[in-house]
Parts: sequence; C-alpha cells; structure tokens
Amino acid sequence: MPITLWRPFRDIERWQPFQEIENLQRQMNRLFDRLMPSGDGGGAGITFVPSAEMEETDDAVHLRLEIPGLEAKDLDVQVMEDSVAISGERKSQTKVEEKGIVRSEFHYGKFERVIPLPTHVQTDKVQAEYKNGILTLTLPKSEEDKRKVVKVKVA
Repeated sequence: MPITLWRPFRDIERWQPFQEIENLQRQMNRLFDRLMPSGDGGGAGITFVPSAEMEETDDAVHLRLEIPGLEAKDLDVQVMEDSVAISGERKSQTKVEEKGIVRSEFHYGKFERVIPLPTHVQTDKVQAEYKNGILTLTLPKSEEDKRKVVKVKVA
C-alpha cells in the first residue's frame, strides 16, 4: 500500500476572521443576557444593588439608599428587628424623536438588598421618606439597646 505524504487542498481549512468575531460577539451577548434581564419583562436577574449609607446615633440608625428612577409605590421596604430588606422593580421608558427617526428604550429589572443593622430597632416606629431618588429611613433603637452599657476590660 503506497503512503501519501501530500493531501489535496480541499482538506485545508480557510481562516475566516469575521466568523471568529461573530462567534465572540455571540458569546458576549450570552454572557450579558445572563447578567441582565432580556427587557421583555420576564427577566429573572437582578439589575442592580442600590448603594447604601448608614449612620448610628444614640437614639436611632439612619439609613439612606440611592434608588433613582422609581416612584415610592414601586418600593417594598420591610423592617425586621435586626435588618432591613428593600426591593422593587424599575420600569422606565425613554422615547426620542429627531429628524423623523424615533428611538425608544425600555429598562426593566428587579432589585433587592438586605442590610443587617448594628442594633435592634423598634419596627413599629420607623419613618421613611423617598425624595429625588434617595430613600431615607430613620430606625429608632429599641429601649433596651439604648440603655445597654458594656464595660470593657483593658489588659
């Protein structure tokens, strides 16, 4: 049986750089689809986590969260004795028309954040205000935590 050292050109694959770029783009799109909802209202992913700032005084814990683009009715705030859970859904639409061309964008997505509190609070006396995209919560400390004094032994 003769040994063939040469193969015909039909076995050689041609390099197609544009096809490789398209494959990379498809992979990147799949990655972003997993991280962000699809925009069709059925997205199960979390779109963002609101930034928070906490300050503790002698009488209360003050919590501020940055949640722009929502109305107060879109927020769900639940206060437990030792934590606060904030969740909601962002629904926004922008529509721009210039030179006879209409561009419309929709942004939908859910968010949630659970913030542990440094002390127990009185859940029935919490005050909340939502203004200019900032949610401000005033969480009064429970009476026993106000009076609690801890003596620390110094070695």
